[in-house]
Amino acid sequence: MSSLKTMLAAAGIAASLVALPASAQESGGTLVMVTQPEPPNLAPYISTSGPIGQVASKVYEGLVNIGPDFEILPSLAKSWEISDDGLTYTFSLQEGVTWHDGEPFTSADVQFGIMDVLREVHPRGGSLLQVIESVDTPDDLTAVLNLSEPAPYLLVALNGYESPIVAKHIFDGTDIRGNETANAPIGTGPFKFVEWQKGQYVRMDKNEDYWQDGKPYLDRVVVRFIADAATRTAAMESEEVLLGGFGAIPNIDVPALEELPYLEATTEGYGYFAPMMQLQFNTSKAPYDNEKVRQAIAYAVDRDFVVENIWFGFGKVATGPISSLFEPTGLYTTDGVIDYTVDDRIEKANALLDEAGYPRGDNGIRFSMVHDMTPYGEEWRRFGEYVKQALGEVGIAVDLRYEDVATWLKRVYTDYDYEMSSNWLFGLPDPVIGVHRQFHSDQIRQGTVFVNGMLWSTPEMDALMDKAKTENDPAARAELYKEFQQVVTEAAPVIFMHEMEFVTVYNTKLHDVVTGPLGIYNNFADMWMEQ
Repeated sequence: MSSLKTMLAAAGIAASLVALPASAQESGGTLVMVTQPEPPNLAPYISTSGPIGQVASKVYEGLVNIGPDFEILPSLAKSWEISDDGLTYTFSLQEGVTWHDGEPFTSADVQFGIMDVLREVHPRGGSLLQVIESVDTPDDLTAVLNLSEPAPYLLVALNGYESPIVAKHIFDGTDIRGNETANAPIGTGPFKFVEWQKGQYVRMDKNEDYWQDGKPYLDRVVVRFIADAATRTAAMESEEVLLGGFGAIPNIDVPALEELPYLEATTEGYGYFAPMMQLQFNTSKAPYDNEKVRQAIAYAVDRDFVVENIWFGFGKVATGPISSLFEPTGLYTTDGVIDYTVDDRIEKANALLDEAGYPRGDNGIRFSMVHDMTPYGEEWRRFGEYVKQALGEVGIAVDLRYEDVATWLKRVYTDYDYEMSSNWLFGLPDPVIGVHRQFHSDQIRQGTVFVNGMLWSTPEMDALMDKAKTENDPAARAELYKEFQQVVTEAAPVIFMHEMEFVTVYNTKLHDVVTGPLGIYNNFADMWMEQ
């Protein structure tokens, strides 16, 4: 059995295949996986909240899929052609695909799904897919995307996790955000939604009419929701649960579980996401509208301590908005980027707070704040306690607030009723897909989650991102992102804490568990179980 620490060395933009040799896949079996926390809904077209994608990706599909080395593979589209000028994408769709309610899948669904749903309500679609001006449907099995400008990042973003296609006959003429299928999804994927017992599980059964002959192999997928971390670990140990990823199994418990002969662990299957852990400010509220205050807090928190003692070594200290996983592409740099990890960081923090006009009072307190903790489990609670201690050292009194996912998302992205919140977002395969949404002014979209919830932007930065979006020369693009990293990190609307390394723990009776960079966000059509 390979050690987990050895697997950590494999981190990179491309994820390799992690699957046992499959000489003869067996059909049958129920996969029980654990997801933490319970998703607020099952509507990946309106929310990219992590738990939603883990469940809904088995129901919904995209035009393409992503292979082990980021090659683009067929999904609902069996083939495609891109015009020489990069402005026209012509997709030939699979024949014989039906929605789970029996209606045929056609190019009209692609047109409606992209233009009326993903472009309008998807958190990243509002930025990512605006380049698509129209979708033509010359026949039921042909969809032609017409672009306003070349978009070299587009094809990789048309997978089922990032751009799920929904049924026109179900959504047309309805309130997209309020459509009843948000909690009872109907897709084209390998598994059909059966029921959601709130607080317990979601059940999905094999789609007997799936367009890929012979797949899926599993009879059923049950996604359980177990609030207590120790109970999740015990369920994996007792084989009540066979699979857990994205922090569902606490990092502190992974080494012991990996020693069991029937369990395996891997950090692969996260290459698509480039997850970044952070603190973010509501910059419309004083004193967080003051750059010096934000910088002071950025100095006050010890990133190395957080990685080693709260995430138990699973992670790498972040330097800015772009993950070091992008280093092979030339887009990542530390050149000229402010370093908040210096030895005299506490002295710098205190000096900045004095300069900003927030001296210590007689009780040693400069001001009080509320820190909204990401409601994703015990590690985030421990991080909140650390933040309270660290900021107390520089005279900031911190109250902690921990709410359910839906309430937290509404507070941060709809009501903007917060001061500072912990969070983590996906950087994704290109900054245009995962990073721009957090800083561009057109991504201040009230009610849309995981976009610019800091309410921070400048015309200069907007112009910089707009130029980088269409720049095809790699060297010129790298220079643009170098300036981007310098400016954002100095302005500090976000404190970039660490590049997260997640672990997937699975029972060895499962095969083809992680087959590419989407990991457990894949549709599980290829997974099979020894009977």
